[in-house]
Amino acid sequence: MAEAKIEEIVHHPPMDQLQGFEYCIDSNPSWGEAIALGFQHYILSLGTAVIIPSLLVPRMGGTDDDKVRVVQTLLFVTGINTLLQTLFGTRLPTVIGGSFAFLVPIVSIIHDSSLTQIVDNHQRFLQTMRAIQGALIVSSSIQIILGYSQLWGICSRFFSPLGMAPVVALVGFGLFDRGFPVVGRCVEIGLPMLVLYVALSQYLKHILVKHLPILERFSLLISIALVWTYAHILTASGAFKHSTEATQFNCRTDRANLISSAPWIKIPYPLQWGAPTFDAGQSFGMMAAVFVSLIESTGAYKAAARLASATPPPAHVLSRGIGWQGIGILLAGLFGTATGSTVSVENVGLLGSTRVGSRRVIQISAGFMIFFSILGKFGALFASIPFTIFAAVYCVLFGIVAAVGLSFLQFTNMNSMRNLFITGVSIFLGLSIPEYFFSYTLGAQHAPANTRAGWFNDYINAIFSSPPTAALIVAVFLDNTLDVKDAARDRGMPWWVRFRTFKGDSRNEEFYTLPFNLNRFFPPS
Repeated sequence: MAEAKIEEIVHHPPMDQLQGFEYCIDSNPSWGEAIALGFQHYILSLGTAVIIPSLLVPRMGGTDDDKVRVVQTLLFVTGINTLLQTLFGTRLPTVIGGSFAFLVPIVSIIHDSSLTQIVDNHQRFLQTMRAIQGALIVSSSIQIILGYSQLWGICSRFFSPLGMAPVVALVGFGLFDRGFPVVGRCVEIGLPMLVLYVALSQYLKHILVKHLPILERFSLLISIALVWTYAHILTASGAFKHSTEATQFNCRTDRANLISSAPWIKIPYPLQWGAPTFDAGQSFGMMAAVFVSLIESTGAYKAAARLASATPPPAHVLSRGIGWQGIGILLAGLFGTATGSTVSVENVGLLGSTRVGSRRVIQISAGFMIFFSILGKFGALFASIPFTIFAAVYCVLFGIVAAVGLSFLQFTNMNSMRNLFITGVSIFLGLSIPEYFFSYTLGAQHAPANTRAGWFNDYINAIFSSPPTAALIVAVFLDNTLDVKDAARDRGMPWWVRFRTFKGDSRNEEFYTLPFNLNRFFPPS
């Protein structure tokens, strides 16, 4: 057998832009297709928009009516923030939704002794919400300052493809606990959803209807519609009648109590829960979550750029996006969403699954969020989809985002022991450290940091409970201190450096220029 030539073996050269996309960031499908795709992104965003209030509002003393209002408010603010980010921020096709990173300081506020001693549940809910609002308003200044001062852009000069690969990978891999562990709570609907979604989006993707790969493009909508109907039939037939309370909560389609509690029309407005209250300790603790949100969003922006078939966002554009994200957290505090905001990882993954990275599609989805958050009954109907169905989809979409992170390694020398060490250690510790914090908290009923200084506890527990944040600390430190002198090419810097500045690559103007000729007033650096 003839020996293969090296050029025949190495036939996948590194590529600046991901290929094979039907529509990239600035190309648009027809209006009908774009509206359907936008609705699909809206449906996907409901998972996080419902589960976060469902976790927090009962602990705050709120009722089902309060939960519905918080869900509506979170969706409304998500729509506004998504429009702002796609128009004036990074301009990447990203949904800016609720963030789990804020749960640590928010739960700390909920358990504050000054609030737990309030006897009336409704008053406790209102006072807790106002305390969360105040902490969000103050802590949003971190991202606003780091973004608009360009400080985060300066910090990004220490990033390389080698350092960012573990961070972006763990933006996806780090959410593994929201995947199959949740599917396993109701395998009767979770497993069919996972199998059906993979079958439609991958194995049957070549089936065309009027030259449109409809099963690939709309596999999420089709899968959810079929499995949701199947779950409703199981619920109506009494299949879960004698199951445990936990199984019924995860499987039944009538346990969310959203439709009956939702008003027909309700427009969220600033300070709807009353005037925010401010506490220095709570605000400092919330700043840690804002920092975590900043890092997770940075990784998600890098993934979104690749899945939109765009070049990596320059430092100036990344900082601009972080600044607008800080404005988003400020809006979350003013409206009272019970959490801060970050890039929705699942929606980034959907860009890859559909092979449509169009900015217009995401802007249309933002319109759906605002519209259905005002029309409460209709929005509540879609929001009553069991979370297990979303978890099955997350198994695929989070995996796609993680794989995009690993794809950055193509620009580095992975035959270097230095690079193998940095990649392996940062990914392992990025998963292992947060797992330690989680298992310790589960066993001891409090997090590892448990001093009398509540703000310090929130800082440590929030930062090291985030896989991307732990990975960034390890990867960037090692990448900038370990045998750096002659490692620039191995780290991928010759490829990376031309995307640091706006004028470093001619394609940046096409992808990231502000609309309405605003670059005249805010010239890129």
